[in-house]
Amino acid sequence: MSEPIIHEDGWSTHNIWEHSATVRDLYRRRARDEVEEMTCAAQAAEILSNYAEPGQSLLDAGCGSGYLFHSVRKRALGLEYFGIDATSAFIDIGRRELSAFGLPKHHLSTLRIEDFRGSADHVLCLNVLSNIDNYHRPLERLLKAARKTLILRESIKDGANYRYVRDNYLNPGISLKVHVNAYDRTELMDFIANYGFAAQEIEDRRTGGSPEDVIGYPHWWTFIVAIRDSSPQ
Repeated sequence: MSEPIIHEDGWSTHNIWEHSATVRDLYRRRARDEVEEMTCAAQAAEILSNYAEPGQSLLDAGCGSGYLFHSVRKRALGLEYFGIDATSAFIDIGRRELSAFGLPKHHLSTLRIEDFRGSADHVLCLNVLSNIDNYHRPLERLLKAARKTLILRESIKDGANYRYVRDNYLNPGISLKVHVNAYDRTELMDFIANYGFAAQEIEDRRTGGSPEDVIGYPHWWTFIVAIRDSSPQ
């Protein structure tokens, strides 16, 4: 009987973000603050400014190379920024580049949202949950972690839509699929409410509520601001 072949690098091997030189270069330039600020990053920081106070902590879940740190820094919000991302190459970039702007290297960690345990005053998660198999487990982690607010930007519409499709924008010779999901707004908002948050939708400034094609598939980008209910139980 032949022995099974077992490797322990399945996650990184099948992680599309590990296989795009174009995205890696972009994330490096963003970390160096060499490119224009993303509209969604600017909007997220502006939303956050309505709730954050100096000295509080911010967790950026699915942070890429941590470039949203610049949006927080430039607005002088006075927050302690921490970022996690499942792609080690992005975290390595952030640790190298953002230290020049004052971010300690240990504030960035290679970590999947599902494997995270901890808390922060404010939690951000932008453009992440729509590209994984489903939102329930990671969103639960983030809701449990957020002491005060959780700010999301995801593909949200009336009625869910799930796709698992080939990403044609990866390095030559790489053939991998990615989830491209749109979540039902009522189901998502009810899920958030069940964890003790009052949530509201905010129109995405970049798209104005219209679908935007990303890797050839529509995304209905929408911001959700969830505020923890602090009323006595």
